[in-house]
Amino acid sequence: MKLTFSPASPFARKVRIAAIELGLIDRLEFAPMSVAPGQANAEYTKITPLKKLPVLILDNGDVILDSYVIVEYLDELAGGNKLIPASGPARWKVKSEHSMLQGMLDSMLLCRYEAMVRPEGMRWQAWSDDHWNRAWAGMARFNAQSDLLTRPFDIVA
Repeated sequence: MKLTFSPASPFARKVRIAAIELGLIDRLEFAPMSVAPGQANAEYTKITPLKKLPVLILDNGDVILDSYVIVEYLDELAGGNKLIPASGPARWKVKSEHSMLQGMLDSMLLCRYEAMVRPEGMRWQAWSDDHWNRAWAGMARFNAQSDLLTRPFDIVA
């Protein structure tokens, strides 16, 4: 399996951490890619028109897109029920926490693009503040969970 990634991508980092925890890291080949807003990358667009990192390319050529889905795939590949419970309330709690984490990362990445890519005169501070507030509110919610450090490890922890 080949994982496209950027060392700076928090989404790719999440997949690598999951692969380590699941004992699958040695089965991944890493393919560094460069994708940036406003910059064409015809090679990567052939893999995914969304130009999102990471992507897991299976040995048969199939593509699994999005870190959230890749983590689920790796969990299943490792026998399942290791990072994501198989059923019941615990499954939905982990999946909801994973979605919140995904949204927090989205907000932080958008802020990075706003600050680093958008021309200074076109930056929208209120928009950036709103996205940072979303990320901080998510972190505060995770911090407030008293059971976070006592329950079994999951990808969100």
